Amino acid sequence: MGKLEGKIAVVTGGNSGIGFATAKRFVADGAYVFITGRRKEELEVAARQIGRNVMAVQGDVSKLAELDRLFATVKEVKGRVDVLFANAGVAEPRTADLQSRRIRVNVVSPGAIDTPGLQELSQRNSEGLGELFQGRIPLGRVGRPEDVATAVSFLASDEASYIAGSELFVDGGLAQV
Repeated sequence: MGKLEGKIAVVTGGNSGIGFATAKRFVADGAYVFITGRRKEELEVAARQIGRNVMAVQGDVSKLAELDRLFATVKEVKGRVDVLFANAGVAEPRTADLQSRRIRVNVVSPGAIDTPGLQELSQRNSEGLGELFQGRIPLGRVGRPEDVATAVSFLASDEASYIAGSELFVDGGLAQV
């Protein structure tokens, strides 16, 4: 039994990078996951790669009507949301605003993570990811999307039930230097 067994999760930007890795991790930990993103084909490929306990809902969460459609779909299919990972395009409300509803809000701040966006940046600078960040990250490597997904899964679980209003840096120690 996984630490997210029976939970219903929504992951924005779930078609690639950190969002995709987090959706995969949530499913591995027992959750049913709705992934959303703007590009339908990439979203469908991501859902097929995850394979089970996942539904792709195409849309742009920066548009209120599409966000409403996403949550209407979630409500119709599963009836509730237990975990929201606002990976892309959704501003997080403050913990104090939601405490009466027993909703915990935490922030994960990733550092240099090997995602398509960071790869594009390194190509524009004609350096590889390792060279671009060499010597700047105390742990000596660029992070993987799975590194962030593990932290997010922990914060979404009951194991983190007394953690609220926190910011967790998943950056190999870069912010501490």
